[in-house]
Amino acid sequence: MYEFNYHRPASLKEAKKILSGASDAKIVAGGMTLLPAMKFRLARPSDLVDLAGVSELQGIREKGDRLEIGAMTRHAVVAHSDLVRSRIPALADLAASIGDPQVRNRGTLGGSIANSDPAADYPAAVLALDAVIKTDKREIPADRFFTGMFETALAADEILTSVVFIRPKRAAYAKFPNPASRYAVVGVMVAEYAKAVRVAITGAGPCAFRTPQLERALSGNFSVAALDGLQIDAGDLNSDMHATAEYRAHLVMVMARRAVAAACA
Repeated sequence: MYEFNYHRPASLKEAKKILSGASDAKIVAGGMTLLPAMKFRLARPSDLVDLAGVSELQGIREKGDRLEIGAMTRHAVVAHSDLVRSRIPALADLAASIGDPQVRNRGTLGGSIANSDPAADYPAAVLALDAVIKTDKREIPADRFFTGMFETALAADEILTSVVFIRPKRAAYAKFPNPASRYAVVGVMVAEYAKAVRVAITGAGPCAFRTPQLERALSGNFSVAALDGLQIDAGDLNSDMHATAEYRAHLVMVMARRAVAAACA
């Protein structure tokens, strides 16, 4: 690991000041990805800005039909929240499926989506639940947030502050996990709203994405039967040591059926 300056601001204002004054600062949320990258000397930031002490970036708040979750809220908090469990139980279930207890007690919502790991779980929830990502500068609709593998719409000096999820009529998440990391080889989240159905896939492509084909089918008939005969094109999906693109395309449909069945149960 290379030498760096460590900062632990107590407020968002202080964090922004540190970021603006450093030559190549990186934000630390849970540190689940950045710290290993630094240990292997794949990243060399001049400064680390640890947001763990910024209380205004933590917590879960209800606002009408929306749940706003602070960027520094840890996975375990979301998984065990009575408010999340009663309003969007699928989101609590998703958080409970992330990694292991150590990961869930260190990793954060903001860190997960800002990293845009192609196999992370939260991006599927952000897309399926029609979320709005709030930063210190603006609000970004979910459909414009994930731009590629480990890439998002966030600017280098922008701080993700919270994520606002819209409460659906019903929703569910199903994933085929890697047995070692618990990352999603393929994960599918379905959410039914009054006038639309949203289906989001993670683990299969360069970043999380929605599937209009499945959304159209489920909008007319939200049932497992509505997915009969449908297939996902494997052309743009990932192939690696864990699964071929063709196998991932098959898994998408398997997980989609399981998610719809769970949502209907």
